[in-house]
Amino acid sequence: MSTVGGGEATELWLRWKRAYETVRANVVAETTAASGVSEAELSVLVALHESGGSLRQNALAAALGWDRTRLSHLLTRMVNRGYVARAKLQNGVEVTLCPEGRHVIDATLPTLETATRRHMLDRLGPDDAKTLKALVDRLLPGEGGN
Repeated sequence: MSTVGGGEATELWLRWKRAYETVRANVVAETTAASGVSEAELSVLVALHESGGSLRQNALAAALGWDRTRLSHLLTRMVNRGYVARAKLQNGVEVTLCPEGRHVIDATLPTLETATRRHMLDRLGPDDAKTLKALVDRLLPGEGGN
């Protein structure tokens, strides 16, 4: 239930957005600089890593919130770089993380952890971090949110 009055909701939204964009930009800049891959490539690698190493292409597009055409073009480049492989199945395409892609993500995770700590968690106290996690979980669909 919201306790924010008229005008306050907009102010809160704008502050939330500015904080998110600032933290995100800093974390992404450090992480992509360390990994040598673009933010989009890193997003694909992380999604595949989190899924256990493979996903259907349409599920990957849905997980990233991307248009299938955008993903297809990016995957073509990533196949050429040896990060992922695509296999045609009877009713779709499966995208699999290749050893080079695993190497990139494994090498990048420590930088992602450090950058996230520096730009977000170190600015919060232990109780603040727990509260933020609980609030974010409530806002996410299927994780306590609507």
